[in-house]
Amino acid sequence: MIVGDVSISYYGAMDFFSGHEESVAGERPTTKPLADRMRPHNFDEFAGQQKIVGPGTPLRRSIDEDRVGSSIFWGPPGSGKTTLATLIAHATRGQFVPFSAVTASIKEVKQLISKAGDYYKLSGRRTYVFVDEIHRFNKAQQDAFLPYVESGDIILIGATTENPSFEVNSALLSRMRVYVLQRLQPEDLADLVRRALLDEDRGLGAMNLTADDDAIAFLAEAGDGDARRALSLLEATAAYVGNGGQLTLEVLREVHQKGSAVYDKSGEEHYNLISALHKTIRGGDPDAALYWLARMLEGGEDPMYILRRLIRFATEDIGLADPYALTLALNARDTYHFLGSPEGELAIAELSVYMACAPKSNAIYIAFGQARKDASEKGSLPVPLSLRNAPTSLMKELGYGDGYQYAHDYQDAITSQEYMPDNLQGRQYYRPTDLGREKKIAEYLERFRSYRHEIMNQKKNPSD
Repeated sequence: MIVGDVSISYYGAMDFFSGHEESVAGERPTTKPLADRMRPHNFDEFAGQQKIVGPGTPLRRSIDEDRVGSSIFWGPPGSGKTTLATLIAHATRGQFVPFSAVTASIKEVKQLISKAGDYYKLSGRRTYVFVDEIHRFNKAQQDAFLPYVESGDIILIGATTENPSFEVNSALLSRMRVYVLQRLQPEDLADLVRRALLDEDRGLGAMNLTADDDAIAFLAEAGDGDARRALSLLEATAAYVGNGGQLTLEVLREVHQKGSAVYDKSGEEHYNLISALHKTIRGGDPDAALYWLARMLEGGEDPMYILRRLIRFATEDIGLADPYALTLALNARDTYHFLGSPEGELAIAELSVYMACAPKSNAIYIAFGQARKDASEKGSLPVPLSLRNAPTSLMKELGYGDGYQYAHDYQDAITSQEYMPDNLQGRQYYRPTDLGREKKIAEYLERFRSYRHEIMNQKKNPSD
């Protein structure tokens, strides 16, 4: 398609689904990857996502009635976002125009969109502008779609692997319906693999391959919810064994070598997994903690990032209930620095298990937050004269240091000294729990505060 002087290549809705697998450039289907060749031509072939496009669902009804509005498809790689958009365009006999936010410019998109209204008037068919990885456009670029979405000149369908709440302009997001696609289940991928093995036109049927049930199960699990990944592994293994070959578990493992879990170190899954690790340790489950830790490390997370979060956990969630947790966390950091991966990762595992089993207290975290709030809101309250140092004679004359009680001169080093500014006297921030070492601290504070309370009462009622 030519828009002005901009050339845009795409599959027209009818051409893409007509059963002719030749591309716009005349590419023969056998040169296309298996995952591309096996893209569904109708909803009967579309794997998974029945909660979204199954019969009777709101989206399916809007497709059947040709009233699909601008939408965001949010889901992991290989869950069918692009395929769903093309199926919608075909089912409603619309013009399907795909762009990639990685390679296309807003200028190119706007040039095409400017023609979409005329296209509808001439043909009665709507234009579906599909933007893959729409989160790659910045907020200002996303604003360019607003007038066209509002006027209905186009149906904008954006695909993203990132949370649209964070990555899509709120003005644009409010005008679009968000559909959440889930990672495909192993049974969905197994059906897709079997279909690819039998399909002689688009799949590998002409190769006369055989596959054990456990081999198909391995492909489904190795796909990790991603149809593209499962079919790519199938295609690579088919090329390895050749025509008439047998796909066995051993061969698949050899080709697959080491799986790489779905993990984006800068995206939402990064935060989902560290949140899972943090909350699992807080909840006291060492087995789950080891699993989430392994998921992060296998996905390529920087071990030092994990250690930084665990050091923070030691102070925020364990605190003085077990002060050794912080020591162990710092030791784990030093151990990893010294050994590196993979040996040093065992120290992180040891730390995770220890902290999951350790007594928990966020008393320090709460207390320090309250103290900072007072420090921020109460202004620069003067330091009591008794607590001020008096290095000069003038300071001594002004009363600096007067009345200071040297704690070592008193039983249990507890004095009647007031250490708070006048406006905050009696304020208590730290309330230790009765868990772990904090129980001992709580006993001390009980003695300390009781004695101070007794002394204060005596000062108020000297006759007593």
